[in-house]
Amino acid sequence: MGQLRYDPSTSFEIEDRILAHLRLVIMTKLRRQESFMLQLPHRDVGWVSVWIHPSVPVGFRFFGSRTPAIDRELAEAWITEASGSDGLTLTSRS
Repeated sequence: MGQLRYDPSTSFEIEDRILAHLRLVIMTKLRRQESFMLQLPHRDVGWVSVWIHPSVPVGFRFFGSRTPAIDRELAEAWITEASGSDGLTLTSRS
């Protein structure tokens, strides 16, 4: 289980395989100077929406011993979804 760190005080636990794909999506969008909304499941409140923008610090922490394989089709689908009006929503099926 890895962590997505958002701003100095917020973090989300995300399975390493999902986090590796999310990292690719966030890096791609920010490299293009594109902000987007990200909805994440949260153990305490159900769902949290965060605005991913170049001015907000984002970090990734992986705890697995191996680098997860990237499914390019999944990553491209998430990049497309992130560009939509509702942004990217991670679900338990992601």
